[in-house]
Amino acid sequence: MALRDVQSEYDLRNVYLKRVGVKGVRYPIVVLDKTNGSQSTIATINMYVDLPQNYRGTHMSRFIEVLNEYHLEINPKRVRDILYKLKSVLNAKRAVIEVEFPYFIKKQAPVTKSESYLEYSCTFEAEIFDSRFDFLTSVVVPIHTLCPCSKEISERGAHNQRAICKVSYESKEMIWIEDIVEIVEKSASAPIFTLLKRPDEKYVTEFAYDNPKFVEDVARDVALELKKYDKIKWYRVEVESFESIHAHNAYACVTSDELQG
Repeated sequence: MALRDVQSEYDLRNVYLKRVGVKGVRYPIVVLDKTNGSQSTIATINMYVDLPQNYRGTHMSRFIEVLNEYHLEINPKRVRDILYKLKSVLNAKRAVIEVEFPYFIKKQAPVTKSESYLEYSCTFEAEIFDSRFDFLTSVVVPIHTLCPCSKEISERGAHNQRAICKVSYESKEMIWIEDIVEIVEKSASAPIFTLLKRPDEKYVTEFAYDNPKFVEDVARDVALELKKYDKIKWYRVEVESFESIHAHNAYACVTSDELQG
């Protein structure tokens, strides 16, 4: 007996939906790794298509079927293939995918060279509308900031704290996540480490004290380094400091649009 296809039934309300689909899909993926070639991780994935006004609903199971077909390997070329397939099987003009995942980089402590992994939150956001393909990468880097004002006015010490710098960018070709992380960490008062022994802690503390940065300083320094990359078409830099002596956070943002010329 044929089962009724309710989703494909004609809808009389005449309302176009820009996005319908599935959210919060937890899925194992493999992404490119500059040192090791590839890295396995777990992503949270959202996938959408548009829905013409004459269709009642979309076929949600087909999103997962397409993901299963292209499973594991996630990179710009693979994402483009996934979106074209979604457009085809769901008869859509627009297809969108958002892939958020933790990415791990092995780091050495500055003095003892003790090794440990540090997590960076990364996101791929891609959309195809008709034949146009847009791909945005975001990398969130934890950093250390030390307040220049506090250092200047205090007889002993200076307030310092953990912060994050989020870099979102569109590029003409692939850019390694590690390269973005390196730019950000060099622009901070000091990098963040998972494992520090006492000699390392002394080094990082003194290094940050000698390198005070406002969130504004970090945002500008990262932006100027990104501007040197011919591969990057557009970028946004956001820095948020989790203040140690305030009940609020400090924030700064700049985009490549403000740095033209």
